[in-house]
This record gives sequence, C-alpha cells and structure tokens, in this order.
Amino acid sequence: MEDALIFLPKLIFTGKELIGENVERITRRMGDLRDVFEDKAAFEVMDPNLIAYHVSSIFPVKEGTPGGLFMGITYLMPGKVGDEYFMTKGHFHSNIDRAEFYWGVEGEGMLILMNEARDVWAERMYPGSLHYIPGGIAHRVANVGNSILTFAASWPSDAGHNYGIIAREGFARRLKEVNGKPELI
Repeated sequence: MEDALIFLPKLIFTGKELIGENVERITRRMGDLRDVFEDKAAFEVMDPNLIAYHVSSIFPVKEGTPGGLFMGITYLMPGKVGDEYFMTKGHFHSNIDRAEFYWGVEGEGMLILMNEARDVWAERMYPGSLHYIPGGIAHRVANVGNSILTFAASWPSDAGHNYGIIAREGFARRLKEVNGKPELI
C-alpha cells in the first residue's frame, strides 16, 4: 500500500478551486462532444475549439485502489447547441455499484440521472445543493444558467468511468429549453 500513496503537499481547496502541484486539469472542447447533442446541424456550425468545460482533480491514490477517494471540480460554460444546454459527456461507473457525491458551488444547472432500465430524472443544482448519486446510475450535468456552473465531486478511486455506453446509446431523455425553462423531453 505504501507505493500507492501520494502525499499532497501545498494542496489548497479555496471553496471554488483546487490549487497545488498534484492537481490534474483537463479541458473538454465542443469537438470532444460530437456524440452528445441531438441537433447535428447546430453542432456542426459551432467552433470545435470552443471550451465546453474544464475539470480539475486530485488523485491521492492510484486509480483502481480500493478504499481511496478522488475529488474534482468542474467548470461548465453557459451556452446551447440548438435547444440543448451545454453539458458534460455523462457516464456510468466502470464498477457499476460505485456511488458519488456532487455539490453545487456556483451557477445554476441540472444533474441528469439515468438508471440501467433507462428511466431518467433530473435534480436542480445551485450553490450549496448536495447530490448523492447511487451506484448503477449514469449521470451528466447541464448548465441552465447564463454564467459558469461550478460543481465539485467526490468518487471512489476504483469507480472508473464508462463513457462508451452513453456515447453509443445516449440518455433516454434530453434536457432542452422549452419556453425559456429546462425540461426533460
């Protein structure tokens, strides 16, 4: 177990940001989200280099280590493709029974959830909202506001991410703007 430990010197969580030497950052651009949005014509006219979201994460143990926890913060930009809000790719966990927590930091969004039977529902995200995502539930987040949606997450280090099934099959319902409000269709 000793070789699996990574010590996190000078790691700071400001409440909105992770700062430190071991913080890993990824950026997802619109070109990375080709299979996410329904309106292909609206998607094709968008700049593929436009930033959709950033994620900053800390991994204090090696991925796959039982009993460890990871933490990340996502910054999801406002915008729409057609009438669908900018959203994350969405995933089940590779170890399907692993749960996760999300909590709202700033902005306004919707956490979209889908079980293995493809039933879909959503929960409103806002500063201070707390969301428990049980095992066996796919999840993605949409920004329904006009400013950056920031939310944090914590998940087991052995959860893994299965993006493939969502890329192939999508969610059974889509979150769209209808009469100025988000609605699952």
